[in-house]
This record gives sequence, C-alpha cells and structure tokens, in this order.
Amino acid sequence: MNKVSQIKFLVELDENKIPQKILWQADDADFNGLKEAKSMFLSLWDKQELVTLGMDLWTKEMTIEEMNIHFHQIFVKMAESYSRATHNQEIELMIKKFAADFAQRLNIFNNGN
Repeated sequence: MNKVSQIKFLVELDENKIPQKILWQADDADFNGLKEAKSMFLSLWDKQELVTLGMDLWTKEMTIEEMNIHFHQIFVKMAESYSRATHNQEIELMIKKFAADFAQRLNIFNNGN
C-alpha cells in the first residue's frame, strides 16, 4: 500500500472573512503540532479541467516589505521547481533574472534582507 501523508491548513477569519491567523501542519513535517504563517500561496493543477486553481491568503499583520520578500522567494522557488520538473535551465535562469529585477526594483536587498 502507498503511504498517505496529510497536510492541513486552518484559517481563522474575522467578522469580514479576512484571515486573522493561518496555521498549518503536515504528517511528514520536521515539527509537531500547528505552525503559524502570515501568508500562503497554493496552486493546484486540475486534472480534468486542465487549469490552475489557486488559493492565496495573507493576514493583516503581513507587511508590504514581507510580501515583497515573500514574492521574490516564490519566484526563485518557482524557477527551481520548474527546472527540476522540465530540466529546462534556460527558463530557470530567465525566471531567476526576473526575480532579481523584481528584488532590485523594490530595493529588497538594500533594506537589510
């Protein structure tokens, strides 16, 4: 039998359905219990519809500076994931160049990050 691993997300909402707290846990994580996050971006490929489904949430306490860093890291991670999946290093470098330009325009690395 194949191993099954469960990943859970719990989102606490305010009266306006704005995320107040994002918690997650995973069976195979290197920690026990729930871990708190300020944002999450989840993309799923729908097998039948052949479209990307997404869920992106962030809490009120997520600052713009943190969001800038978060997006930069998402772009870098996306480039690396794409390269692992397709072995297309040319496109990996293109995405990483975009990520570097993004970081430069937002002065991410000049703010002590």
